[in-house]
Amino acid sequence: MNAQLQNRTAIVWGGAGDIGSTTAKAFADAGAKVYLAGRTEATLAARAEEVGAAGYGVVDILDEDAVVAFVERVVAETGSLDISFNVADRGDIQGQALLEISAADYNQPVLRGITGSFHTARAAARQMVTQGRGVVLALDSGSARGSAPGMGGTSAADGALDALVRDLAAEVGPSGVRVVGIWTAGITETFTAEKFERVVGTRLPEEALAGILANLDELRMTKRSPRLKEVADTATFLASDGAGAITGTWLNVTSGMYPS
Repeated sequence: MNAQLQNRTAIVWGGAGDIGSTTAKAFADAGAKVYLAGRTEATLAARAEEVGAAGYGVVDILDEDAVVAFVERVVAETGSLDISFNVADRGDIQGQALLEISAADYNQPVLRGITGSFHTARAAARQMVTQGRGVVLALDSGSARGSAPGMGGTSAADGALDALVRDLAAEVGPSGVRVVGIWTAGITETFTAEKFERVVGTRLPEEALAGILANLDELRMTKRSPRLKEVADTATFLASDGAGAITGTWLNVTSGMYPS
């Protein structure tokens, strides 16, 4: 076990998902006490045991009172909150042209995404400011930098989160708190036919899914999509003292989907 995060406490919001659980394990392996938060207890309990988490909580991050209460519980149990990472699902709906998509479907990831990110980042940052230390991490696709048809509200949601990271970092930086984001432009290991159906509303044949994943690889400078472990390792580094001079920015972990 490396000791990058020894004596740190972390909350991973959306911790039962692929990105959340992989990162939670990386945090735990680096010495952190990790708590998972999410909406489904059975899944959380299984993931918590799997990654060696110190605990978990059933929390809807759209409910600010519930978010604050969970932060208070974690601090009461451990004495601090040093890392907060939100990767909770925001309900992106894609596959429709902007001339056809409903306003509700376009707005859903924007409103859900920025509301949940605001609640979790603010609750964590308030605690971190009182401590004089801490790191708030965020993740999105980075699609606000580019354009593509059929993305729905994803680019707008990413743009809102990009701005939140920069603005919050400027406010809390003098108190010793850092705020940093990670762009991924899609982690193909997490893509399944079931997940695509939830996003685009249509069940894809396996060969069609394979074609989409191959195309995503081809669009990148390295001709391979970022791996879950690479994203988790990046988050672990950003949460560590080794990244102490990095704040108010986004790391491009897209395997070169676009330059930054």
